[in-house]
Amino acid sequence: MAALVIAEHDNASIKGATLNTMTAALACGGDVHVLVAGANAGPAAQAAAQIAGVAKVLHADAAGLDHGLAENVAAQIVAIAKDYSHILFSATAAGKNVAPRLAALLDVAQISDATKVVSADTFERSIYAGNAIATVQSLDAIKVITVRTTGFDPAAAAGVSATVESLAAVDDNGSSSFMGSEIAKSDRPELTAAKIIVSGGRALGSSDKFAEVLTPLADKLGAALGASRAAVDAGYAPNDWQVGQTGKIVAPQLYIAAGISGAIQHLAGMKDSKVIVAINKDPEAPIFSVADYGLEADLFQAVPELLAAL
Repeated sequence: MAALVIAEHDNASIKGATLNTMTAALACGGDVHVLVAGANAGPAAQAAAQIAGVAKVLHADAAGLDHGLAENVAAQIVAIAKDYSHILFSATAAGKNVAPRLAALLDVAQISDATKVVSADTFERSIYAGNAIATVQSLDAIKVITVRTTGFDPAAAAGVSATVESLAAVDDNGSSSFMGSEIAKSDRPELTAAKIIVSGGRALGSSDKFAEVLTPLADKLGAALGASRAAVDAGYAPNDWQVGQTGKIVAPQLYIAAGISGAIQHLAGMKDSKVIVAINKDPEAPIFSVADYGLEADLFQAVPELLAAL
């Protein structure tokens, strides 16, 4: 049996998280197909066909599939689910929106936040905010899995072009509709895809200090800006900057944490970063336990000095 990856896309291109999910699907064994469900999503289907390892792309196109409405996308997957042993989603807001509904419709258990494929029916996932790893086995005929993308390297985006097969789109469920969206726009890299992240915590004291101290460093490094939950809750940074178990899970090449104590919730979202630099004046701060480089110093002095040295 083959595995099916549910692509995340904007109808024109494939989002990076799908490439990581593709790697997890290949580890399950067998052929891997990709479903691109959207409206006028032909370009995205062609982009999916270029992903290394894809045997076939299934393209379902209808107005009701635009914006990834869970009711319609789940119904589209159910229509073809019997042909697959594994159905994989990225563990993103979009994936977590559709996967539980699909698992319920198929009457199977969902495996959430898989970080490793041990075998075709056995997977690892983190629990207790990443402090323990659970090995879970599923005996369901169809396994519905959400993949923590930081656990898998991305598949190459330019492989041999696979065939694209058109599917008959399901009827619009009619139980939900897309009303609008407010999307934050930034010239910086998207947080979950950034190779360098500069994050700040509550110790910065205000949104003005956030901009004054951290923004120049992020500009110099070409980095994305992140924040701890405490900083977001205090109003120092916008919600979409939050890194942590209840925010975004990131694993950049370099993660700089300034004034972040390192609560379990935050560590769960960034401890897989390749190199972690922590700046904190508290020598007992938990962030130092995961840091590759730790600087016990006042961030208001250390960060400008670091910037001047770059």
